[in-house]
Amino acid sequence: MNIAKMIDHSLLRPELTTTDIRRGCDIAAGRAVASVCVRPSDVELAAAALAGTGVLVGAVAGFPHGDTRTSTKVAETRELVEAGADEIDMVLHVGRLRDGDAAYVHDDIAAVVAAAQGRVVKVILENAYLTDEQKILGCRLSERAGAHFVKTSTGFASGGATLADIRLMRATVSPHIEVKAAGGVRTLDTLLELHGAGATRFGATATEVILDDYAARERGEGPTAAAPAPDAGY
Repeated sequence: MNIAKMIDHSLLRPELTTTDIRRGCDIAAGRAVASVCVRPSDVELAAAALAGTGVLVGAVAGFPHGDTRTSTKVAETRELVEAGADEIDMVLHVGRLRDGDAAYVHDDIAAVVAAAQGRVVKVILENAYLTDEQKILGCRLSERAGAHFVKTSTGFASGGATLADIRLMRATVSPHIEVKAAGGVRTLDTLLELHGAGATRFGATATEVILDDYAARERGEGPTAAAPAPDAGY
């Protein structure tokens, strides 16, 4: 099992400096993870730092609240693609989903998918604010709008990925739609449990801890001690 290729190394906290972003890209490249997920202003920096490494550059749109106008999300997505983003993690409009405004939510997502010009789009539902019925609706609308992933959380709300949510999301979308877990994925055991429930990609800041633990277990050394986790941002 290639755990590294399931991880999107998250570099989204507001206090991160350009030095922090470069260091995070070095970690991502050294560990050969799937991608880094960076703030919009850091896409060019990450693209340059990761050129030739095989690590993708992901960027967020409408982050973290999802309540910007669709036209703003579209313009942002186009700029991100031009700057070198390979994947887009967008936040749907949580309030409109809670309203049951299916047309608005669908069209908002579909517009971003079109603006991404074939790049992978992951739709963040922000499950902490939703009922199960709203989560199901959000997943179905995301699939109908052409998204490639449904994703649990931004990592900045009151809650993150849960086993129940991963199972619900996996059961709701078609097999070709993937599920990304984010928010609170700080240990290998958590990642493996969520993977068993159907998640195939994971947003994480504790990338090194998770991969060091996996390597230790592969060597038969048992679990390693977990490092303190940041308060927010996956």
